[in-house]
Formats: sequence, C-alpha cells, structure tokens
Amino acid sequence: MRRPQRTLKKQVSFSGVGIHTGKEVTLRFCPAPVDSGIVFQRMDLSGKPTIPAAVEYVQDTSRSTTIGIGTCTVQTVEHVLAALNAYQIDNLCIQVTEGEPPIGDGSSQTFVELIEEVGIEEQEASKNIVSLKQPVHFSHGQTHLVALPSDEFRISYTLHYPNTPVIRCQYFSLVITPENFKEQIARCRTFALYEEITLLMESGLIRGGSLENAVVIKDDVIFSKEGLRFPDEMVRHKILDLIGDLTLVGFPFLAHVIAIRSGHAANVAFGKELVKCFS
Repeated sequence: MRRPQRTLKKQVSFSGVGIHTGKEVTLRFCPAPVDSGIVFQRMDLSGKPTIPAAVEYVQDTSRSTTIGIGTCTVQTVEHVLAALNAYQIDNLCIQVTEGEPPIGDGSSQTFVELIEEVGIEEQEASKNIVSLKQPVHFSHGQTHLVALPSDEFRISYTLHYPNTPVIRCQYFSLVITPENFKEQIARCRTFALYEEITLLMESGLIRGGSLENAVVIKDDVIFSKEGLRFPDEMVRHKILDLIGDLTLVGFPFLAHVIAIRSGHAANVAFGKELVKCFS
C-alpha cells in the first residue's frame, strides 16, 4: 500500500518550558522535502546539528525518550512524534533552541494545534505503508509487547498499578487515525506517582514539572489543575507515549500492537524488533 508523502504547508512555532530541563525553549516545525524523514535540529549548538528520529539514535529511555548523536541530544521527543505519527507527517525538520521540546500542558495537544494551524501538504513522491506478515513480540519481566498482522494501525494497552487505588488496572484500545488521536488521545497528560517525585528531582529530572503540565497521583487522590480529562487518562497517555516511541521505527506500518505495562525502554526495544522484522 502506498500514499503521498506529507509535510506541513509552512513553518509554525511554539515556546514554553522543557519538563525535565526546566529551560525555556522554542520549537519550530519546518516543512522538509520528500524523503527527508523527521529530524530534530539543535539551533543552539555550533553548526546546528541534526538528529534523525530513528531507533538507532536513542540514547536514553529513563522517564522519557532521548535521541542523540554524540553529545548532541534531544530529550522527551515522544509527545511531538506522537502527533506527527497520528497525522501521518513524513518529512519535517523540528528546530529546537534547547535540548528538549516545550512540554505544553504535558500532552500532545499543543503539537496537534500547530499541525492544524498551518495545514498538511501532500508531496509528489509516495510513501510505502508496510504491512506486518508475522507476529513480533518483546517481553521483559512483567512487560510485554506484541504486534499482530492487521489491515489497520491499532494499539491496545493494559496499564497495571495494583497498589495505586485510583489507577489499579486500565485498558484502552483504539485505531490510530488523526481524528481518533485528536479526540481520544492527544489531550492526555503525563503523570507520576507522588512517591516518585523526590527521586525524580534527585535524578535531575522534572525541573520544569508542575500541575500545569502533569498529573500527580497519591493513593486514591488526583492532583491536577483541572481534574482528569478522561477517567482513564493515564492509560491513554501511555498509548500516546507508545505512538511517539514507535514513530522511531522510521516508516508507517500496519499492525495491531498489544502492550502490557510497557514504558519507553520496552517501547524502543520493541521498535528495534519491528525494524528487524521489516528489513
């Protein structure tokens, strides 16, 4: 199956704070020619180096996904990539003025709004959409991911926090289309357990985190600026992260992805298995 390659019609930008670095940063989406793929460009570094959004460039997966080449890195790429994946954007240069995109409200909503603000342009060259021919799986401990052959891109996710009453077990399944992503996934924010906050801060993370851009959970209590956007917002955000991480496979594919308790490390490891399968 093939479809036209897609980019954005013109440049668009957004400024805010990085959730982990805490630094003010401007992100700019720049249309790119056919077969360019998605790349991040560090505008603040000498030579303005670029990093392709691909699994082979992943350097770290602790609490977010970081890609890099040598010392040039971009952290927390998953929320941006999830929106680009859902809207089937193939070619784009994402310029950032620091080492992490702005977090917005902790979801992909800001990036959806940027895409819709400028619109999508179909390009002259076509893109091959790869169909999975056989199951692919990855397991580590209690974390499992499997991709099954399908004629659509669907993600089914099971989230299991048995010791956190407000979460317990959540399940959500969705065919990923621009409309479904915008209505059901894009607004779902990152979350953390209250007990994790001190450890994250001691690790030098969440310097820009606040109730403006995250949901904090303690036992059966939700700390949030506006309450939950969906009763199962947490599992939906996990789907958002998985979509973003699977963008690093580097090409569109059709499969039913089933995930149980997966995070960034497992998502990326699974993405590498997919690349091997499609090669």
